[in-house]
Amino acid sequence: MPTPDLPDGTAHVPGWLTARQQRWLVDQFRHWAAGPVPPHSPMIGQHPMSVRAVCLGWHWRPYAYSREAVDVNGRRVLDFPDWMVRLGRQALAAVDHPDAAEYTPDTAIVNFYDDTAKMGMHQDRDERSTAPVVSLSIGDTARFRFGNTENRGRPYLDLDLHSGDLFVFGGPARLAFHGVPKIHPGTAPHDCGLAAGRLNITMRVTGLDG
Repeated sequence: MPTPDLPDGTAHVPGWLTARQQRWLVDQFRHWAAGPVPPHSPMIGQHPMSVRAVCLGWHWRPYAYSREAVDVNGRRVLDFPDWMVRLGRQALAAVDHPDAAEYTPDTAIVNFYDDTAKMGMHQDRDERSTAPVVSLSIGDTARFRFGNTENRGRPYLDLDLHSGDLFVFGGPARLAFHGVPKIHPGTAPHDCGLAAGRLNITMRVTGLDG
């Protein structure tokens, strides 16, 4: 589907990651998944999310960050790698963001979506920093819904995020509600390193100390 007009503070760069970069990131995900904290489904109240998550730098659980995965196995998550800081800066430079050179993300939430996984409309508001969120997609195409900052309903726009796409949101759109209502099975490119499902890496600046 064509890319609609995006709100201020957002940017979409189709095919930003090369196939080689996508395969390398998928390999990194497999390394992270074999690390001290296994992929898990975060709990919203009594209900598990349909995605499976691995965190770097800080462990995210709904409404809080901690160094240890207190809701999984209590172990400390892997450090946030230096190369991912550089990747985040390159992403912001690609969209001509004025703070690209200073951007220093310290956490990543890496979500794996299978064919049936979804993400309800939500705000990324557990960070103290208002620095932009950098999102990378690998694998199956996702229908991405990006809304307003007031509520989960309209107005919102729908766009398809394909393997290799970069999406950035910050500024006036930093606290916009957003979600993934649908994954399109069987759309992953043969050379992306992921046979099925979608991998979504979101880099953030927590603004936390320690």
